[in-house]
Amino acid sequence: MAYIFEEPSHTFDEYLLVPGYTGPDCIPANVSLQTPVVRYNKKAGEKCPLMMNIPMTSAVMQAVSDDKLAVALAKEGGISFIYGSQTIENQAAMVARVKAYKAGFVTSDTNIKPEQTLTELVTAIEKTGHSTVAVTEDGTANGKLVGIITDRDFRITHCPDGAKVKDYMTPLSSLVMGQEGITLEEANEIIWQKKVNQLPVVDKNGHLLSLIFRKDAASHQEHPLELLDSQKRYIVGAGINTRDYMERVPALLAAGVDVMTLDSSEGFTEWQKRALHDIHEKWPEAKVGAGNVVDADGFNFLADAGADFVKIGIGGGSICITREQKGIGRGQATATIEVAKARDAYYEKTGIYIPICSDGGIVYDHHVTLALAMGADFVMLGRYFARFDESPTNKLIVNGNYVKEYWGEGSNRARNWQRYDLGGKKGMAFEEGVDSYVPYAGSLHDNVTLTTSKVIHAMCNCGAVTIPELQKIAKITLVSPASIREGGAHDVIVKNSIKAN
Repeated sequence: MAYIFEEPSHTFDEYLLVPGYTGPDCIPANVSLQTPVVRYNKKAGEKCPLMMNIPMTSAVMQAVSDDKLAVALAKEGGISFIYGSQTIENQAAMVARVKAYKAGFVTSDTNIKPEQTLTELVTAIEKTGHSTVAVTEDGTANGKLVGIITDRDFRITHCPDGAKVKDYMTPLSSLVMGQEGITLEEANEIIWQKKVNQLPVVDKNGHLLSLIFRKDAASHQEHPLELLDSQKRYIVGAGINTRDYMERVPALLAAGVDVMTLDSSEGFTEWQKRALHDIHEKWPEAKVGAGNVVDADGFNFLADAGADFVKIGIGGGSICITREQKGIGRGQATATIEVAKARDAYYEKTGIYIPICSDGGIVYDHHVTLALAMGADFVMLGRYFARFDESPTNKLIVNGNYVKEYWGEGSNRARNWQRYDLGGKKGMAFEEGVDSYVPYAGSLHDNVTLTTSKVIHAMCNCGAVTIPELQKIAKITLVSPASIREGGAHDVIVKNSIKAN
């Protein structure tokens, strides 16, 4: 006879946080949302090698995580996992574009020779999207600097045929430059004092090392939590599968990816175990999460297999129909609670702390706080990010309202890309996701700022200023359907719900 759980599984909407004592130092300004991303030996005093400044990641989905959204989320302190249901070359190129995005010291990938034509320059600008180009003697990234040219220095329609870059560039003699060893703070001070838009940094022989841009200094002030690596590049993740990982992983690592995750609706499998073994054996420094699981057995299996973090959740996503199609899954809150207990037991036994990610089932902002209080180190969101300007999908007007397209990775739409092989016999595949719309919500920055503000204030209500402290002292209660109704506006006519004739 099958094992039957006596208690029903629950979703986040069935719980509320109970306030705790808020001390004098428990104010929003003192709250930190920093959280670990990958495993580390906590008992030995190790520091986690990869931390996030906010506990939010974007889902491994075509409709959510491309390079544009990855940059936007890294600016806020989180990580995007660029979708893997595309060619290896395209995914690696997305990762490379995030790592090359102008943040701090930038190594140019569009340098050009002074003798080249403006037509060649325009082609390079269109290819990379970088409108400021360093001119070096040999056209290489670290060649001897001779000038700078931007798309504001010429009009291609008003230039004679064969016009040369050297005739339109700002020459070396007119450039303000920084010398090797300059700090980012010093460089930004020069930029503001000299009223320039960019500062080339050169070595003692005049060879270009990097470029620093005025807009990056302003961006850092607007995004104080931006998530950068040791080279001042944005942190970015990527999704991988259990089929072509031996070809995909090296390409992603070469592109500069910081962390990867095996992307599957069910991770308690021999295939994920083999993939984790093979990847860590070939590339020991690679960071690879795994999942998804919904109980302690699944967590322990992936932890023993070497997962750097474990994702929780089957069938809870807004576009996921796995439970409907296969009858497989578990309420997201119950799954998070059980896996968190397994994570803590594993830590007590081994000294190794393996972060867990609650993936799916989050509808409202307060669900993020609940997931964290229940033990998640961070959450993964799809529908949430699909609504924003920075997501890769089309913005449309449907029934008079602005919406954005949103589809699941298990939908036919996601599967219908060149040479994407799900395996199995022909004709045996079925959908586990739907094609849909989500209400358009504006910019990622504004929405993430609002969401994290709600999380921070809720933590203060619980008496916590860090996520680990929240997990230690939070009190959570199940609520009845009547309590849920009572929690919203009721027995009144909300003004903005009355439509004028």
